[in-house]
Amino acid sequence: MTVADPAEWAAAISFGIAVHGALSVPYFLLVDAAPADFDPRPAVRRAIESGRLDPALIAVVNARHAARDTAGRVRRAPRDAALTAAALLALTIPMGDHR
Repeated sequence: MTVADPAEWAAAISFGIAVHGALSVPYFLLVDAAPADFDPRPAVRRAIESGRLDPALIAVVNARHAARDTAGRVRRAPRDAALTAAALLALTIPMGDHR
């Protein structure tokens, strides 16, 4: 008895999903659905009002601020490097003889 490799597992799972999708088509064609049934806004509104999504929303806002700060640092990096290079170059220039 041989052990199935990941490619065989992926093929079996893909086949199962394809069969399920093919058998679901008649149901979705025959069911009486209203366009409002496909509107996610009421469910999203209820989830936000319940407070269940607060940690996720806070994480999104924090990630946005972190990305904005990182972009600002990346934008300023060439200028900071040029200033550092100019300062180091100024240290190597001889000042002359002040007697």
